[in-house]
Amino acid sequence: MSALLWGALAGLGLALIGSVARRPRPVVRCLVHLLVRLLYRLRLSGTEHLPSRGAALVVCNHVSFMDALVIGGASRRPLRFLMDKPIYDSPWLNWLFRLVGAIPVESERRDPASVRRALNEVSRALREGEVVMLFPEGRLTPDGDIHAFRRGIESILARDPVPVIPAGLSGLWGSWTSHSHGPALSRPPRRFRARVALYFGEPLAPQQARRQVLESRVRELKADADRFAEPAVAAALPRR
Repeated sequence: MSALLWGALAGLGLALIGSVARRPRPVVRCLVHLLVRLLYRLRLSGTEHLPSRGAALVVCNHVSFMDALVIGGASRRPLRFLMDKPIYDSPWLNWLFRLVGAIPVESERRDPASVRRALNEVSRALREGEVVMLFPEGRLTPDGDIHAFRRGIESILARDPVPVIPAGLSGLWGSWTSHSHGPALSRPPRRFRARVALYFGEPLAPQQARRQVLESRVRELKADADRFAEPAVAAALPRR
């Protein structure tokens, strides 16, 4: 990672040490939001659709390794989020992921039991009234477009029928944390203070939140967010 990002994360760690120990996750959320505002020109829309209390799922398209920070910082409440176990196990950042309650999940091919453990943890979080965020595509987009949503969302809702808030994210495709022009994090950053937009939609009842419906709604929200993104980035996105 660049010196800028590592420096910001180090500053985040120092701030956390001096924060109120009994409320670490809200403090982390505020600090993450400040970091995101420093790195990007961020436009938020529809944040009122995030519930002030009670369980919910937030689903969004997956563009870059910064997505969880952008979404988590935008929420008025701390979010639990699913993430790849190899990233969760990072020696530099594992302390932060554990602090904010991230839920690691390994690929089913490598560890079939990992998916079951992750789903059990998601269920526990929802039953305790928390908000859980996930990326139904299951991976970073390889081309900037939204890809088919996987079945995990339906498995979660079958166990715990909670409202689902769709979200569309734009502006991070083409960044060094995306798979544009090669694997993410494989080159130094070339843009700073890029325009990033995150648009939340109205909650869907669990009975309405089928994969195809959610995917369509996220596409619509992303299209709205694209209008704020950098023109060069928006123009490079695939069209359907």
